[in-house]
Amino acid sequence: MADELQPVFNIEKLYVKDLSVEVPNAPAIYLEREAPQIDVNMSTESSTLGENLYQADITVTVTAKIGDKTMFLVECTEGGIFRIEHVPQDQLPMVLGIGCPNIVFPYLRETVSDVVIRAGFPPLLLNPVNFEALFLQQQQAQQQAVPAQTH
Repeated sequence: MADELQPVFNIEKLYVKDLSVEVPNAPAIYLEREAPQIDVNMSTESSTLGENLYQADITVTVTAKIGDKTMFLVECTEGGIFRIEHVPQDQLPMVLGIGCPNIVFPYLRETVSDVVIRAGFPPLLLNPVNFEALFLQQQQAQQQAVPAQTH
């Protein structure tokens, strides 16, 4: 058992893959004093880049509205490249769906907050995300999408 290889998990690169901010009703929207309604949609995705190299992305869309007027719209995809070795195949989806997003998320959160400030609005901090619960929901949805095979 001493010959068993230890798992390796390294962050190779963290980066902004895609970023856009829109303020369609500027400059009039800056005169509004109402608190906006904030809508946040988030998804994760991972893929294999090469031998023991994986990519994990989080994409978020944040829409702030006052009534039917959009205050701002931010779309951001933050990515990470990870070197993962000697992890059992059955555990790899959990590492990519939970572990990697937990590392990428703080950078995404900072990017979104920064771009909202630069657009002229008060800081917006995304709430923490339970990536384990999100991963389990995605697993259940995939299982329900696969029709039961008949024998």
